[in-house]
Amino acid sequence: MYIVMSALVKLANRLGVEFMVLVKRLVLDVLKPHQPNALEFSRAIAEVGAAYRVYLTVLEVDEKTETLQIEVEANSIDFDAVQSSITSMGGSLHSIDEVEVQNETDVD
Repeated sequence: MYIVMSALVKLANRLGVEFMVLVKRLVLDVLKPHQPNALEFSRAIAEVGAAYRVYLTVLEVDEKTETLQIEVEANSIDFDAVQSSITSMGGSLHSIDEVEVQNETDVD
């Protein structure tokens, strides 16, 4: 199966077909201060890209911080922009817990 797929990819490249792997879904483990609140935090992440859908769950509340699970869905997620948004609000990305990507073709 792998040999057949490899041959198809090589043929597609010769025909001018390029492959683009798009990030469709991320589940992140994030630590943030109490402010901004969860609604403001999720809105700021959603504003990073077109049609971003953000699900935020507060998993734990400590004296100064909150541990969050954040799920981001979109047609093409800009991970660096999401991470930048998180850090600009005082958050810290602990881990990427789930990822969904999709390989799409772009014909010249």
